Amino acid sequence: MVGAWVLLVTAIGVEVGSTAAMPRTQGFRDPLWSALVLVGYGISIWLLALVIRHIPVSITYAVWSGLGTAGIAAVGVLLLGERLDLVKAVALLLIIGGVLLLNLHGAH
Repeated sequence: MVGAWVLLVTAIGVEVGSTAAMPRTQGFRDPLWSALVLVGYGISIWLLALVIRHIPVSITYAVWSGLGTAGIAAVGVLLLGERLDLVKAVALLLIIGGVLLLNLHGAH
């Protein structure tokens, strides 16, 4: 089961990296960056398919989408020059809180 969580975190990292690289595709006109982004998304989905063998799909997807959203928001602020305001910070905390609640509920 720990291995499934490691795969899930890896899938999230690959997806966040691919999303962060998307602006470099120039609207999918740059073939190298476009290929890297598409391969990254493919790897992330493949890892997700492996994870759902061990963790229920509802939990897997909630964690993947929630932490992926929070992760790309953090990358945007830290590396891509996006602004972090109070509304964005609260929204991200709500996403993370929702993922935690869903996991706690799924454990029972």
